[in-house]
Amino acid sequence: MASKSTISRKSIDKVLVLFGIVATIVLLVVGSLAWWTYSFTTTNIKNELASQKIFFPPKGSPALASPQIGPYLNQYAGQQLLTGAEAKAYANHFIAVHLSDIAGGQTYAQVSAESLANPANAQLKQEAQILFQGETLRGLLLGDAYAFSMVAEVAQVVAYVLFAGGVVMFVLVLIGIVRIKLT
Repeated sequence: MASKSTISRKSIDKVLVLFGIVATIVLLVVGSLAWWTYSFTTTNIKNELASQKIFFPPKGSPALASPQIGPYLNQYAGQQLLTGAEAKAYANHFIAVHLSDIAGGQTYAQVSAESLANPANAQLKQEAQILFQGETLRGLLLGDAYAFSMVAEVAQVVAYVLFAGGVVMFVLVLIGIVRIKLT
């Protein structure tokens, strides 16, 4: 009777070790894919932003004097915009602040509607064009650079968690193998 339970326990251990090996492989493969997503996204964001050649105003510049701009952008003064966090800061505390000075703080949609209602008003047309360009750039920085940088950060965390899970499973597999050999 004792040998049957030993054989049965050994069989269970073998199945669990096999499951652990598969789980380890899956965790490491999916972790690698998450790491690739992080790396690919971060590299593309940096390359695309670098090609735009956007620079923060230099340190001490009057462009940084505003209390709506300086406290958020002084840390980046003179640097090239290359990351999602920088894109967010530039979009929300440089572009948005300057856009709020145009047409009394109205949006492109509001000014465009006024411009269409008054086609002879050259100032409204110009304000609509400036707002369109500014809001488009702001949207691209926030929607592409910043949003995808957040996806990259999540992928990085997921990769770390999966790699840690893979290591834990690998250790459990080793313990299971030792247990099988000892029984």
